Amino acid sequence: MKIFVLNCGSSSIKYKFLDMTTKETLAQGGIEKIGLPGSFLKLTLPNGEKVVLEKDIPEHKTGIHFIMETITGAKYGCIKSLNEIDAVGHRVVHGGEKFNASVAITPEVIAQMVECIDLAPLHNPPNLEGIYAINELLPNTPQVGVFDTAFHQTMPPEAYMYGLPYQFYTKYGVRRYGFHGTSHRYVSRRACEFLNVPYEKQRIITCHIGNGGSITAIKNGKSVDTSMGMTPVEGLLMGTRCGDVDAGALTFLMEKENLNAQGISNLINKQSGVNGLSGVSSDMREIEAAVKAGNEKAILALNVYEYRIKKYIGAYAVALGGVDIIVFTGGVGENQTGLRTSVCEGLDFMGIQIDGERNKARGEETLISAENSKVKVVVIPTDEEWMIALDTAGQC
Repeated sequence: MKIFVLNCGSSSIKYKFLDMTTKETLAQGGIEKIGLPGSFLKLTLPNGEKVVLEKDIPEHKTGIHFIMETITGAKYGCIKSLNEIDAVGHRVVHGGEKFNASVAITPEVIAQMVECIDLAPLHNPPNLEGIYAINELLPNTPQVGVFDTAFHQTMPPEAYMYGLPYQFYTKYGVRRYGFHGTSHRYVSRRACEFLNVPYEKQRIITCHIGNGGSITAIKNGKSVDTSMGMTPVEGLLMGTRCGDVDAGALTFLMEKENLNAQGISNLINKQSGVNGLSGVSSDMREIEAAVKAGNEKAILALNVYEYRIKKYIGAYAVALGGVDIIVFTGGVGENQTGLRTSVCEGLDFMGIQIDGERNKARGEETLISAENSKVKVVVIPTDEEWMIALDTAGQC
């Protein structure tokens, strides 16, 4: 079975084409700068070579058509006809309370997804554009929606409710939903396979740390709490997102800086995080270089970044009644060895001991905890596309 995985962002499209029988990646790549000057398709050939194809791509439909022309073309194609695609799996950011699992896409499901646009106005519309484009290109091919929020629908009310008037929950759906659910689900399951322990009997804390980041508490295979909220702003300090902040500080800034709703949204989503604190970059590699150079604001940003992760691990150990496994994933979690050391440092009272030699590994599945560590600490590279493909296959 050959499954095409599509992830449409606000100005980008990522894709991966997988043969589920052989587990082979037939094609992968992405389009960037949709609707902007200099848009292009960057694809990875089977030998690992990167190819950039420039093209004016004003909107998502044009981009998806360009991708499909490329994978069936003579020069970079891997199939002769789009009819060789057996199903298409879509990453959908927000499913609200409507979806607690991946679903086959029907007109009724699309209507429910449209109702969720208010909860993710930047993300759900391009996700839907991907579905509409595939409907035109492959009208008879099954499509499946895989929701970032679905995995977290097992959280209890005490974990997802905010201390706001209850009417805003019933009227507008204001509550914590959580994100990165597909990644948290994949790495928690894969960690248990890697360690050869039963998934349904573990207390797991998964740390998806990248430019965006979230931490999830998983008990017996179910998400019981997660750091992101109604939107992806809450929780950890991120590349450009502020994470946890006193709501009163935001109303204070709105008055002092004369900011409207869009202005405060830009501030907390695009101008904050390690970029805002450091004044250097949202890229942790550049932050670490600035730290080594003695940049005081970069040092502060890194300290805040690491402290937030450590604080959530501690909180979730309490929520779980202890912890058996901690998983690091995401671009930073998989590759920044110093961050993993700093986060786990001082957690020996929880039974966490890191092996310095093991922790030198980057971007690969590995155990980084010491032999005498009561808690297993592992690095598991995330593979959301494979998880989406598995869910898609399961619905077909």
